[in-house]
Amino acid sequence: QVQLVESGGGLVQAGGTLRLSCVASGINVRFATMGWYRQAPGKQRELVADITSGSSTTNYADSVKGRTAISRDNAKNTVYLQMNSLKPEDTAVYYCNVRWNIPRYEYWGQGTQVTVSS
Repeated sequence: QVQLVESGGGLVQAGGTLRLSCVASGINVRFATMGWYRQAPGKQRELVADITSGSSTTNYADSVKGRTAISRDNAKNTVYLQMNSLKPEDTAVYYCNVRWNIPRYEYWGQGTQVTVSS
Protein backbone atom coordinates (compact mmCIF):
# COMPACT_ATOMS: atom_id res chain seq x y z
CA GLN A 1 0.00 0.00 0.00
CA VAL A 2 1.31 3.43 -0.93
CA GLN A 3 1.77 5.90 1.88
CA LEU A 4 3.42 9.28 2.25
CA VAL A 5 3.84 10.14 5.92
CA GLU A 6 4.87 13.64 6.95
CA SER A 7 6.38 14.48 10.30
CA GLY A 8 7.96 17.44 12.04
CA GLY A 9 5.06 19.86 12.06
CA GLY A 10 3.86 21.71 15.10
CA LEU A 11 4.06 25.05 16.84
CA VAL A 12 7.19 27.05 16.09
CA GLN A 13 8.21 30.53 17.18
CA ALA A 14 8.74 33.26 14.64
CA GLY A 15 12.38 33.40 13.66
CA GLY A 16 12.83 29.73 14.43
CA THR A 17 13.63 26.74 12.28
CA LEU A 18 11.43 23.96 10.96
CA ARG A 19 12.45 20.58 9.58
CA LEU A 20 9.83 18.41 7.93
CA SER A 21 10.28 14.84 6.76
CA CYS A 22 8.20 12.74 4.41
CA VAL A 23 8.74 9.01 4.14
CA ALA A 24 7.24 7.15 1.20
CA SER A 25 6.38 3.48 1.39
CA GLY A 26 5.01 1.10 -1.20
CA ILE A 27 6.78 3.00 -4.00
CA ASN A 28 10.30 3.70 -5.18
CA VAL A 29 10.91 7.45 -5.53
CA ARG A 30 14.25 7.17 -7.31
CA PHE A 31 12.92 8.54 -10.61
CA ALA A 32 10.27 10.86 -9.18
CA THR A 33 10.16 14.54 -8.41
CA MET A 34 9.44 15.12 -4.73
CA GLY A 35 8.08 18.30 -3.26
CA TRP A 36 6.31 20.21 -0.55
CA TYR A 37 3.14 22.25 -0.91
CA ARG A 38 1.21 24.23 1.65
CA GLN A 39 -2.29 25.54 2.12
CA ALA A 40 -3.41 28.20 4.55
CA PRO A 41 -7.08 28.56 5.54
CA GLY A 42 -9.07 30.25 2.80
CA LYS A 43 -6.17 30.15 0.36
CA GLN A 44 -5.16 27.97 -2.55
CA ARG A 45 -2.56 25.27 -2.23
CA GLU A 46 0.84 26.51 -3.37
CA LEU A 47 4.20 25.02 -4.13
CA VAL A 48 6.86 25.60 -1.49
CA ALA A 49 9.70 23.64 -3.07
CA ASP A 50 10.44 20.60 -5.14
CA ILE A 51 13.47 18.57 -6.12
CA THR A 52 13.99 16.43 -9.20
CA SER A 53 15.44 12.98 -9.48
CA GLY A 54 18.91 12.44 -10.90
CA SER A 55 20.44 15.91 -10.84
CA SER A 56 18.41 16.94 -7.77
CA THR A 57 17.56 20.31 -9.27
CA THR A 58 15.61 22.42 -6.78
CA ASN A 59 12.83 24.94 -7.20
CA TYR A 60 11.51 27.33 -4.55
CA ALA A 61 8.62 29.71 -4.19
CA ASP A 62 9.71 33.34 -4.13
CA SER A 63 8.34 33.76 -0.62
CA VAL A 64 10.71 31.15 0.83
CA LYS A 65 13.84 31.58 -1.28
CA GLY A 66 16.99 32.17 0.70
CA ARG A 67 15.69 30.61 3.89
CA THR A 68 14.51 27.21 2.71
CA ALA A 69 16.27 24.03 1.64
CA ILE A 70 14.75 20.88 0.19
CA SER A 71 16.71 17.65 0.05
CA ARG A 72 16.13 13.96 -0.55
CA ASP A 73 17.52 10.57 0.35
CA ASN A 74 16.50 8.04 -2.26
CA ALA A 75 17.82 5.11 -0.24
CA LYS A 76 15.36 6.05 2.50
CA ASN A 77 12.53 7.09 0.17
CA THR A 78 12.49 10.38 2.04
CA VAL A 79 12.28 14.09 1.25
CA TYR A 80 13.08 16.85 3.72
CA LEU A 81 12.19 20.51 4.01
CA GLN A 82 14.11 22.90 6.24
CA MET A 83 12.87 26.45 6.71
CA ASN A 84 14.71 29.09 8.67
CA SER A 85 13.59 32.52 9.84
CA LEU A 86 10.00 31.38 10.06
CA LYS A 87 7.26 33.97 9.76
CA PRO A 88 3.62 33.91 10.88
CA GLU A 89 2.62 33.85 7.22
CA ASP A 90 4.31 30.46 6.91
CA THR A 91 1.45 29.02 8.96
CA ALA A 92 -0.31 26.37 6.87
CA VAL A 93 -0.87 22.69 6.38
CA TYR A 94 2.16 21.31 4.58
CA TYR A 95 1.73 18.43 2.14
CA CYS A 96 4.29 16.04 0.71
CA ASN A 97 4.04 15.23 -2.98
CA VAL A 98 5.70 12.61 -5.17
CA ARG A 99 5.17 12.71 -8.93
CA TRP A 100 6.33 11.17 -12.15
CA ASN A 101 5.95 12.96 -15.47
CA ILE A 102 6.18 10.01 -17.86
CA PRO A 103 3.45 9.02 -17.48
CA ARG A 104 1.96 11.70 -15.28
CA TYR A 105 1.09 10.33 -11.85
CA GLU A 106 1.35 11.56 -8.29
CA TYR A 107 0.75 10.80 -4.64
CA TRP A 108 -0.03 13.11 -1.73
CA GLY A 109 0.59 12.87 1.97
CA GLN A 110 -2.08 13.58 4.54
CA GLY A 111 -0.56 16.90 5.54
CA THR A 112 1.03 18.22 8.70
CA GLN A 113 0.05 21.44 10.44
CA VAL A 114 2.71 24.10 10.91
CA THR A 115 1.84 27.07 13.10
CA VAL A 116 4.26 29.95 13.52
CA SER A 117 3.61 32.14 16.53
CA SER A 118 4.63 35.76 16.76
